[in-house]
Amino acid sequence: MAWAFLVVSGVLETVWAIALDRSSGFSRLLPSVVFVVALALSMIGLGYALRTVPIGTGYAVWVGIGAVGTATVGMVALGEPATLVRLMCLLMIVAGVIGLKVFH
Repeated sequence: MAWAFLVVSGVLETVWAIALDRSSGFSRLLPSVVFVVALALSMIGLGYALRTVPIGTGYAVWVGIGAVGTATVGMVALGEPATLVRLMCLLMIVAGVIGLKVFH
């Protein structure tokens, strides 16, 4: 169950990162509210997961999911470049996250 919370918390990290960008420095209400709620839920889920998942593994997995998710949204929906090198780097992050899960 802790791993499910960790994955959902990582996805919520993507949500709050995108909402932070869309809030325009907290000048737009809805993205600012989404940011605060997603950030709180992400931290709560991470905290819960870290009760049983080792901190080094859990935090790295959480950050990896958030980083890959945010970069993917940036490329797919926000017009950021999706070069082969960027995609390969994201694949390396995914491989690292999988490795941490498998060998923890």
